[in-house]
Amino acid sequence: MLGIDPRAARAAWTVFLLALLLAIAYAVRETLVVFMAALLFAYLLTPLVGLVERFTPRQVSPRIALAIVYLILVGAIVALSISLGSQLVEEANSLAEKLPNLMTNRSWIDRIPLPYWLEPVRARMIETLQAEFENGSKEILPFVGRLGTGIVSGAKYILYIVLIPILAFFFLKDAGEIREAVVASVEESRRPVLDNILEDINILLGEYMRALVLLAMSSFIANSLFLGISGAPYAILLAVGASLGEFIPVVGPAAATILILLVTGLSGYTHVVLYLIFWIVYRIFQDYVLSPYLMGRGVKLNPLMVLFGVLAGEQIAGIIGMFFSVPIIATLRVIFVRLRRARARDLIAPRVQT
Repeated sequence: MLGIDPRAARAAWTVFLLALLLAIAYAVRETLVVFMAALLFAYLLTPLVGLVERFTPRQVSPRIALAIVYLILVGAIVALSISLGSQLVEEANSLAEKLPNLMTNRSWIDRIPLPYWLEPVRARMIETLQAEFENGSKEILPFVGRLGTGIVSGAKYILYIVLIPILAFFFLKDAGEIREAVVASVEESRRPVLDNILEDINILLGEYMRALVLLAMSSFIANSLFLGISGAPYAILLAVGASLGEFIPVVGPAAATILILLVTGLSGYTHVVLYLIFWIVYRIFQDYVLSPYLMGRGVKLNPLMVLFGVLAGEQIAGIIGMFFSVPIIATLRVIFVRLRRARARDLIAPRVQT
């Protein structure tokens, strides 16, 4: 009667609800990040919980196995803090104290081996590097001071760090009930599709998180051994930085390596080129052998898509966005593939019946 097309009205209402949902998600983005981090942390602990449940009697509640896992986790954190914490803090304090002097150290540049055809321009290259360091030091040193202030002012995020394992506990405890409730919330004809999607996402996130942790451990062991044996300063601190870089695909390892080269070079480390060769060989092994083996049926994305997601995630939410970009894109891919298969089956089924 009013000339309003019902289909257009439904489409407009759907767009409005979607826009409203996105606006609400943006408004509570910090809370969503905490819950997503807790979910990924729960996936990380799932294999350990399952292993403990195998060795506990059937009459024992699964929550007991979960409590045992958390006790093991706390013990592991305390052990790492005792074994590596003091050395890590000592190296970090030493680097912070010596950073201003390191920025003015240029002796390492003269020791860099160059091809014979670049030797004539060595002096010009040194002058250029010195100028860049002069400009960079003026920007970096104030940034370091602001960084300390920012850490103190950002102490509220400690609460989020404490909340993550607590929320992960509830995710692990109520995972089955949550999944059943989600599946039951849709039409019965669509429940098998949704159940398959949730199963694929479950496999994806589980393998992705376990692979990231194993890759980070591998990077820490390899870098700490090489830097320690070759006499590099701040070996443990730099190895920890390299392992943390593994949690940001593509960009993280490269940024960590640049940081290692700069810190060790400024500190007078004489094997900078040798470390660069080691890093290239290690990346080939990790990217083409270790990572595909660990990922298994997990993340199957084109490298260009991964790079796009990392860069887009950085623009949207900084480092946090870079970390979550790959699992989000991979999850969307799983949903798209499963829905496409379900649609194809729905189109084929009537033909078969006729």
